[in-house]
Amino acid sequence: MLDYIKRFLIAIIMALFISLLFLGGKHSEAAGLQAQNGMEDHWIWPADGVISDTYGTRQGTHKGIDIAGKLDTSVLAVENGVVVKSYYSNTYGNVVFIEHPSNFVTVYAHLNHRTVSVGQPVKQGDIIGKMGRTGQATGTHLHFETHQLEWRYDKKNAMDPEILLGKADVGKSVQGGIASIVNNVLVASTNPQLEEGTSETSKEKYIVKQGDTLYSIAQKQNISVNRIKSLNNLTSDLIKPNQLLMVQ
Repeated sequence: MLDYIKRFLIAIIMALFISLLFLGGKHSEAAGLQAQNGMEDHWIWPADGVISDTYGTRQGTHKGIDIAGKLDTSVLAVENGVVVKSYYSNTYGNVVFIEHPSNFVTVYAHLNHRTVSVGQPVKQGDIIGKMGRTGQATGTHLHFETHQLEWRYDKKNAMDPEILLGKADVGKSVQGGIASIVNNVLVASTNPQLEEGTSETSKEKYIVKQGDTLYSIAQKQNISVNRIKSLNNLTSDLIKPNQLLMVQ
Protein backbone atom coordinates (compact mmCIF):
# COMPACT_ATOMS: atom_id res chain seq x y z
CA MET A 1 0.00 0.00 0.00
CA LEU A 2 2.85 2.35 0.87
CA ASP A 3 4.55 1.67 -2.48
CA TYR A 4 1.30 2.46 -4.31
CA ILE A 5 0.98 5.82 -2.53
CA LYS A 6 4.60 6.67 -3.35
CA ARG A 7 4.10 5.85 -7.05
CA PHE A 8 0.92 7.90 -7.09
CA LEU A 9 2.66 10.94 -5.56
CA ILE A 10 5.60 10.63 -7.97
CA ALA A 11 3.18 10.53 -10.92
CA ILE A 12 1.46 13.71 -9.71
CA ILE A 13 4.79 15.52 -9.25
CA MET A 14 5.95 14.48 -12.73
CA ALA A 15 2.70 15.65 -14.32
CA LEU A 16 2.98 19.00 -12.53
CA PHE A 17 6.60 19.43 -13.65
CA ILE A 18 5.75 18.69 -17.30
CA SER A 19 2.82 21.14 -17.18
CA LEU A 20 5.07 23.90 -15.86
CA LEU A 21 7.60 23.25 -18.63
CA PHE A 22 4.85 23.41 -21.27
CA LEU A 23 3.42 26.65 -19.93
CA GLY A 24 6.87 28.18 -19.67
CA GLY A 25 7.61 27.29 -23.28
CA LYS A 26 4.35 28.81 -24.47
CA HIS A 27 5.02 31.98 -22.50
CA SER A 28 8.53 32.28 -23.94
CA GLU A 29 7.19 31.73 -27.47
CA ALA A 30 4.55 34.42 -27.04
CA ALA A 31 7.00 36.83 -25.47
CA GLY A 32 9.46 36.21 -28.29
CA LEU A 33 6.78 36.89 -30.89
CA GLN A 34 5.79 40.18 -29.27
CA ALA A 35 9.40 41.26 -28.85
CA GLN A 36 10.33 40.46 -32.43
CA ASN A 37 11.59 43.74 -33.88
CA GLY A 38 9.05 45.60 -31.73
CA MET A 39 6.44 45.02 -34.44
CA GLU A 40 3.55 45.10 -31.99
CA ASP A 41 4.29 48.80 -31.50
CA HIS A 42 4.31 49.80 -35.15
CA TRP A 43 1.68 48.09 -37.29
CA ILE A 44 -1.18 50.21 -38.59
CA TRP A 45 -4.74 49.23 -39.48
CA PRO A 46 -4.96 48.57 -43.22
CA ALA A 47 -8.28 50.28 -44.02
CA ASP A 48 -11.18 52.38 -42.78
CA GLY A 49 -14.32 50.42 -41.98
CA VAL A 50 -16.18 48.28 -39.47
CA ILE A 51 -15.02 44.89 -38.19
CA SER A 52 -17.47 42.38 -39.67
CA ASP A 53 -15.70 39.14 -38.71
CA THR A 54 -12.77 38.13 -36.54
CA TYR A 55 -10.09 35.46 -36.48
CA GLY A 56 -11.06 31.86 -35.71
CA THR A 57 -14.79 32.01 -36.49
CA ARG A 58 -16.63 29.61 -38.83
CA GLN A 59 -15.55 26.57 -36.81
CA GLY A 60 -11.99 27.86 -36.78
CA THR A 61 -11.65 28.14 -40.57
CA HIS A 62 -11.61 31.95 -40.77
CA LYS A 63 -7.90 32.74 -40.60
CA GLY A 64 -8.08 36.52 -40.74
CA ILE A 65 -10.21 39.54 -39.95
CA ASP A 66 -12.77 41.26 -42.17
CA ILE A 67 -13.13 45.04 -42.41
CA ALA A 68 -16.31 46.11 -44.18
CA GLY A 69 -16.27 49.50 -45.86
CA LYS A 70 -17.05 51.52 -48.94
CA LEU A 71 -16.11 50.42 -52.43
CA ASP A 72 -12.65 51.67 -53.42
CA THR A 73 -11.62 52.58 -49.87
CA SER A 74 -7.83 52.80 -49.79
CA VAL A 75 -6.05 49.70 -48.47
CA LEU A 76 -2.67 50.39 -46.84
CA ALA A 77 0.44 48.32 -46.19
CA VAL A 78 0.55 47.74 -42.43
CA GLU A 79 4.36 47.83 -42.37
CA ASN A 80 7.36 48.17 -44.68
CA GLY A 81 7.94 45.18 -46.93
CA VAL A 82 8.10 43.72 -50.42
CA VAL A 83 5.19 42.52 -52.54
CA VAL A 84 5.66 38.76 -53.09
CA LYS A 85 2.31 38.05 -54.78
CA SER A 86 -0.22 40.21 -56.62
CA TYR A 87 -2.81 38.35 -58.66
CA TYR A 88 -6.45 37.31 -59.06
CA SER A 89 -7.82 34.07 -57.61
CA ASN A 90 -11.31 32.56 -57.55
CA THR A 91 -11.38 32.62 -53.74
CA TYR A 92 -9.35 35.69 -52.71
CA GLY A 93 -10.26 37.73 -55.78
CA ASN A 94 -7.71 40.49 -56.31
CA VAL A 95 -5.15 39.80 -53.62
CA VAL A 96 -1.77 41.16 -52.52
CA PHE A 97 0.81 39.39 -50.33
CA ILE A 98 3.51 41.44 -48.60
CA GLU A 99 6.59 39.96 -46.92
CA HIS A 100 7.92 42.03 -44.02
CA PRO A 101 11.45 42.17 -42.52
CA SER A 102 9.96 40.93 -39.23
CA ASN A 103 9.32 37.50 -40.82
CA PHE A 104 5.60 38.03 -41.22
CA VAL A 105 3.56 37.83 -44.41
CA THR A 106 0.34 39.86 -44.67
CA VAL A 107 -2.51 39.15 -47.09
CA TYR A 108 -5.01 41.70 -48.46
CA ALA A 109 -7.91 40.00 -50.26
CA HIS A 110 -11.10 40.80 -52.23
CA LEU A 111 -9.62 44.05 -53.57
CA ASN A 112 -11.45 45.92 -56.28
CA HIS A 113 -8.10 47.03 -57.72
CA ARG A 114 -4.45 46.19 -57.06
CA THR A 115 -1.96 49.06 -57.33
CA VAL A 116 1.29 47.17 -56.69
CA SER A 117 3.17 44.40 -58.49
CA VAL A 118 5.42 41.50 -57.50
CA GLY A 119 8.87 42.58 -56.33
CA GLN A 120 7.79 46.13 -55.53
CA PRO A 121 9.02 47.50 -52.18
CA VAL A 122 6.36 49.27 -50.13
CA LYS A 123 6.48 51.49 -47.09
CA GLN A 124 4.09 51.51 -44.17
CA GLY A 125 0.97 53.43 -45.17
CA ASP A 126 1.47 53.03 -48.93
CA ILE A 127 -1.74 52.29 -50.83
CA ILE A 128 -1.53 48.75 -52.23
CA GLY A 129 -5.10 48.51 -53.55
CA LYS A 130 -8.73 49.49 -53.19
CA MET A 131 -11.39 47.69 -51.17
CA GLY A 132 -13.84 45.57 -53.18
CA ARG A 133 -15.83 42.33 -53.28
CA THR A 134 -13.96 40.22 -55.82
CA GLY A 135 -13.61 36.46 -55.45
CA GLN A 136 -15.75 34.66 -52.88
CA ALA A 137 -16.99 37.74 -51.05
CA THR A 138 -20.58 38.44 -50.02
CA GLY A 139 -20.07 42.16 -49.58
CA THR A 140 -17.52 44.93 -49.95
CA HIS A 141 -14.76 44.32 -47.42
CA LEU A 142 -11.06 43.69 -46.88
CA HIS A 143 -10.09 40.21 -45.71
CA PHE A 144 -6.74 40.62 -43.93
CA GLU A 145 -4.46 37.79 -42.79
CA THR A 146 -1.15 37.57 -40.93
CA HIS A 147 1.20 34.58 -41.25
CA GLN A 148 4.48 33.83 -39.52
CA LEU A 149 7.47 33.16 -41.81
CA GLU A 150 5.41 32.23 -44.90
CA TRP A 151 1.89 31.81 -46.27
CA ARG A 152 0.87 28.18 -46.68
CA TYR A 153 -2.15 26.83 -48.49
CA ASP A 154 -3.24 25.01 -45.30
CA LYS A 155 -2.73 28.28 -43.38
CA LYS A 156 -0.75 26.45 -40.73
CA ASN A 157 1.28 29.59 -39.98
CA ALA A 158 -1.73 31.90 -39.63
CA MET A 159 -2.06 34.00 -36.48
CA ASP A 160 -4.63 36.47 -35.22
CA PRO A 161 -3.82 39.87 -36.77
CA GLU A 162 -5.24 41.62 -33.71
CA ILE A 163 -2.18 40.51 -31.74
CA LEU A 164 -0.26 43.16 -33.67
CA LEU A 165 -3.04 45.54 -34.70
CA GLY A 166 -4.85 45.82 -31.37
CA LYS A 167 -8.14 44.28 -30.28
CA ALA A 168 -11.29 45.15 -32.24
CA ASP A 169 -14.60 43.36 -31.74
CA VAL A 170 -17.25 42.87 -34.41
CA GLY A 171 -19.11 46.12 -35.02
CA LYS A 172 -16.20 48.32 -33.95
CA SER A 173 -15.08 51.04 -36.36
CA VAL A 174 -11.40 51.09 -37.25
CA GLN A 175 -9.38 53.61 -39.18
CA GLY A 176 -6.63 52.82 -41.64
CA GLY A 177 -3.32 54.45 -40.77
CA ILE A 178 -3.86 54.03 -37.04
CA ALA A 179 -0.91 52.66 -35.14
CA SER A 180 -1.40 50.73 -31.92
CA ILE A 181 0.60 50.14 -28.77
CA VAL A 182 -0.79 46.89 -27.40
CA ASN A 183 -4.51 47.80 -27.18
CA ASN A 184 -4.10 51.58 -27.12
CA VAL A 185 -5.18 52.97 -30.47
CA LEU A 186 -3.61 56.16 -31.74
CA VAL A 187 -5.80 58.29 -33.96
CA ALA A 188 -4.57 59.37 -37.38
CA SER A 189 -6.29 59.98 -40.69
CA THR A 190 -6.26 57.88 -43.88
CA ASN A 191 -8.31 60.42 -45.80
CA PRO A 192 -5.78 63.20 -46.49
CA GLN A 193 -6.95 66.22 -48.41
CA LEU A 194 -5.46 65.92 -51.88
CA GLU A 195 -4.65 68.90 -54.01
CA GLU A 196 -5.60 68.79 -57.67
CA GLY A 197 -3.00 66.86 -59.68
CA THR A 198 -1.48 65.18 -56.60
CA SER A 199 -1.62 61.41 -56.31
CA GLU A 200 -2.28 59.87 -52.90
CA THR A 201 0.65 57.48 -53.23
CA SER A 202 3.14 60.32 -53.74
CA LYS A 203 2.38 62.00 -50.42
CA GLU A 204 5.13 62.07 -47.80
CA LYS A 205 4.45 60.31 -44.50
CA TYR A 206 5.95 60.84 -41.05
CA ILE A 207 5.75 58.53 -38.02
CA VAL A 208 5.61 60.51 -34.77
CA LYS A 209 8.54 59.92 -32.42
CA GLN A 210 8.74 60.31 -28.65
CA GLY A 211 8.98 64.01 -27.80
CA ASP A 212 7.64 65.25 -31.15
CA THR A 213 5.12 68.07 -31.31
CA LEU A 214 3.21 69.37 -34.29
CA TYR A 215 5.45 72.45 -34.20
CA SER A 216 8.70 70.45 -34.21
CA ILE A 217 7.43 68.23 -37.04
CA ALA A 218 6.36 71.28 -39.02
CA GLN A 219 9.87 72.74 -38.61
CA LYS A 220 11.53 69.49 -39.76
CA GLN A 221 9.24 69.07 -42.76
CA ASN A 222 9.17 72.76 -43.74
CA ILE A 223 5.39 72.89 -43.49
CA SER A 224 2.94 74.79 -41.28
CA VAL A 225 1.16 73.29 -38.29
CA ASN A 226 -2.19 74.22 -39.80
CA ARG A 227 -1.23 72.42 -43.02
CA ILE A 228 -0.40 69.22 -41.13
CA LYS A 229 -3.71 69.40 -39.28
CA SER A 230 -5.58 69.98 -42.52
CA LEU A 231 -3.87 67.09 -44.33
CA ASN A 232 -4.66 64.70 -41.48
CA ASN A 233 -8.09 66.00 -40.47
CA LEU A 234 -6.77 66.71 -36.96
CA THR A 235 -9.03 68.74 -34.69
CA SER A 236 -6.44 69.29 -31.94
CA ASP A 237 -2.67 69.48 -31.47
CA LEU A 238 -2.60 66.11 -29.69
CA ILE A 239 -0.26 63.54 -31.29
CA LYS A 240 1.35 60.40 -29.91
CA PRO A 241 4.38 58.21 -30.71
CA ASN A 242 3.94 55.88 -33.72
CA GLN A 243 1.09 57.99 -35.14
CA LEU A 244 1.25 58.17 -38.94
CA LEU A 245 0.92 61.66 -40.40
CA MET A 246 0.79 62.99 -43.94
CA VAL A 247 3.22 65.91 -44.20
CA GLN A 248 3.21 66.95 -47.85
